[in-house]
Amino acid sequence: MRKVWSTPPERAADPAEGPGRAALAVVVHGAFFALLGASLARFLLRHPADPRTPWVIALSIAVALLYVLGPAVGAAPTPRRLGWLGLVIASWVVLVLLAPSFAWCAVPLFYTALRTLPPRAAVVLVAALTALVVAAQLKLATGAFDPTLVLAPPAVAALATAVFVHMERQAQRQRDLIDDLIRTRRELAATERREGTLAERQRLSMEIHDTLAQNLSSQQMLLQAADRTWDTDPDAAHRHVRTACEIAARGLAEARRLVHDLAPSELAGGAPLADALRALDAGPDVTVRFHLEGTPVDLPERTKSALLRIAQGALANVREHAGARTAALTLSFLGDQVVLDIADDGRGMSPPEAPGTAAPDTTRGHGLPAMRARAHQLGGTLAVESTPGEGTVLSVSIPLEHTP
Repeated sequence: MRKVWSTPPERAADPAEGPGRAALAVVVHGAFFALLGASLARFLLRHPADPRTPWVIALSIAVALLYVLGPAVGAAPTPRRLGWLGLVIASWVVLVLLAPSFAWCAVPLFYTALRTLPPRAAVVLVAALTALVVAAQLKLATGAFDPTLVLAPPAVAALATAVFVHMERQAQRQRDLIDDLIRTRRELAATERREGTLAERQRLSMEIHDTLAQNLSSQQMLLQAADRTWDTDPDAAHRHVRTACEIAARGLAEARRLVHDLAPSELAGGAPLADALRALDAGPDVTVRFHLEGTPVDLPERTKSALLRIAQGALANVREHAGARTAALTLSFLGDQVVLDIADDGRGMSPPEAPGTAAPDTTRGHGLPAMRARAHQLGGTLAVESTPGEGTVLSVSIPLEHTP
């Protein structure tokens, strides 16, 4: 079985990697291969028996394969990506020295360099490649000196660099705005939770003061009066005791009402646990399926409430941390125990005790410690199994003979 650890929340999707940037990348990559193929075709047509032909063909194939097999661009520079870019540029430079017409592939390589290197290093590399392109164009030129061969490549390089830098700045502004929005939403949600918690605590304190505390105070006064008159006026003392008993009965009814009000609303009116679990969801991006196995039995309210709260907490982890598309709830009645499994197809994670892995979040109300505590209070157990990349399954088992 694969079963839910709490994992750190994902960062918001980078707007720079959206559909517009993806479409631009497709165009640039397509242009590179088109220009590479056109340059090779031009060389073969104009130099059919040239001794450089095998080298040019081999290097063209090598550059194409390096370009295809290279790592994705757009993330922080790594030694692997820098080495890959160096190999592509070096192979292309040799091609240009052998066949100057391959200089036409420079503009897509400008884009790749700008996407791979830090801005200053990328500008220096673009300038060096532009100088090589100018030299190649002058070598190909015949007849009188053409100033456009010297001015056009730098102008194109400057335009491509300016457009890219502008796009990056716009993307960074979008990232900053999205980060601010996410931070503001989290702060607002935290504020609303705090206000809701304070309001609920105030409501409960008023309820307790107006009912249980008043009843207990009245009982205390009546019992004290009964104690004072127990020997001198037994009848009055008995009346005080009977009145205190009536007040105690009313207080007990009020206490039961408060406990009932604190129970999950999904189980109001004695609703079956299966119906409450079937109605749960994990947000618009996660499909939740419910399965019932075995013959259902009537469970105590405390057991139903604990299982429902555990399911809600697990689905909250699935929604916020797992990156899953589907989740499955399975409620099984196995004769001597009731078992609830919550499985997802998310990213999963390594056990927290493994070296270098983060421990589950223990500060959240629906964290694993809280779920495990709910199960242990009912004499049950909670188990979690998870494999990175293969999803997570949480399983809680409660013996029926121990359900209060």
